[in-house]
Amino acid sequence: MKTTSASGGDWLTTPSSSVEPSRGIPLDLDDYRALVRLDEPFTAPPPAPAAVDRRAVLVDELLAYLHAERGEASGGDGSSQDQKRRLLRALLTVRGPDPLPDGFHDRLDRLLRREVLDRGLTDIANLPRLPRDWRGADRDTTTAAILWRGDITTLNADAIVNAANAQMLGCFQPFHACIDNAIHSAAGPRVREDCDKIMRRQGGAEGTGWAKVTRAYNLPSRYILHTVGPIVAPDRLRPEHERLLAACYRSCLDLASRVLDIRSVAFCGISTGVFGFPREPAARVALRVIGDWLDDHPGAIDSIVLNVFSQDDLQIYQRLLRGAGTEQAHV
Repeated sequence: MKTTSASGGDWLTTPSSSVEPSRGIPLDLDDYRALVRLDEPFTAPPPAPAAVDRRAVLVDELLAYLHAERGEASGGDGSSQDQKRRLLRALLTVRGPDPLPDGFHDRLDRLLRREVLDRGLTDIANLPRLPRDWRGADRDTTTAAILWRGDITTLNADAIVNAANAQMLGCFQPFHACIDNAIHSAAGPRVREDCDKIMRRQGGAEGTGWAKVTRAYNLPSRYILHTVGPIVAPDRLRPEHERLLAACYRSCLDLASRVLDIRSVAFCGISTGVFGFPREPAARVALRVIGDWLDDHPGAIDSIVLNVFSQDDLQIYQRLLRGAGTEQAHV
């Protein structure tokens, strides 16, 4: 049976109690970094003007291209500018990864850069740090740890983590409230194009617990680390799920350490949305695995951000950190 998921389009299988192991061999960073020009800084055009009417021209031009591509008439429907902007986002969400022309990208980049400014930048340098012994007594670290609730697409961490699906092309359901959708929509379709290049080179679906990296384009961050977490059916959490989730965190950190420009990483709550991983066990895995990785790689990362979505998530992490509860995760 097929269903639409918060992490992707309608090709995803319905979450079930089974744990599907990763198949094949993951594509190594060195096999695709030149393909997606990973080491070339993205030079963005100037942001669109702040004036709404000036931005409206860009939206109309972008919609005209997408309607023509789809063989549809455009314009003259009396829609408000907000409605047109929502339509633009929806059309980009459902559109496949076929490359868009440079002129389209330039106009959209200008619009997205303005929207980044409108949302505001969250500077991780100004966020409060956890105590050096956040992992418990006698286990301090030189890496700064930050627990923060907010919009990950506003963070200027060097890399943010995206909870992806096995096809690695982002969410195809318009306005779906998943992080995959939010990140791709804010970064722009260049990310989908890059992911498609990587997946074609790999020649198969992304395995659970693997990770890939792309540039972040119009986000305040410089890179996106994409990883596929395990799917957990209600009340069916098993040790294998914890092992696979731990692999996600390790893979992201291993990959980040191979990109010289990445000194700070912001993690979302991998698999804790529609993929069904219970939040408290997921937080235990995250804290333990990140801490153990830092022990094994001293000085490799300067800052780790634990980005949470809800107040409940925040309270779970706060409780675990107070009680040094990470020792209960066996992964």
